[in-house]
Amino acid sequence: ALQALKRKKRYEKQLAQIDGTLSTIEFQREALENSFTNTEVLKNMGLAAKAMKAVHESMDLNKIDDLMQEITEQQDIAQEISEAFSQRVGFSGDFDEDELMAELEELEQEELNKKMTNIRLPNVPSSSLPAQPDRGSGRMPSSSSAHRSRAASSRRTEGEDDDIQHLAAWAT
Repeated sequence: ALQALKRKKRYEKQLAQIDGTLSTIEFQREALENSFTNTEVLKNMGLAAKAMKAVHESMDLNKIDDLMQEITEQQDIAQEISEAFSQRVGFSGDFDEDELMAELEELEQEELNKKMTNIRLPNVPSSSLPAQPDRGSGRMPSSSSAHRSRAASSRRTEGEDDDIQHLAAWAT
């Protein structure tokens, strides 16, 4: 039994050594796999760099800038053409607001002038106004003040006739 126990201990020790060896081998295997993967990645990156260099050798940065400017110019021309097609034919929005207002006022004035020529003004009465009582005394005005009143009304009639003639001449 003692021999069996010693053998058991020896086997357990060998098992621990073998287990450690297997762990070390497993670690080395993973390290090799990682190294292989890193090598493949590095090789592929080198190939990609060579391919990009070959592609870029045929490209010139100035040519690319020129090409982009040409594209931008062509897009601007296309936008202008599109705007030209979208504008109404025969109608431009470039009218001066002040000119339009002046023309409108002119048309309104012509319309007002036409209406004014069709208006008949009333005839001014030729008779004189009745005499008014004197405000201070409540009496009728004297004959000299009545005479002045008639003269003033006849002057007003002549002045009004002049105004009417002037207005009629203006309206035509």
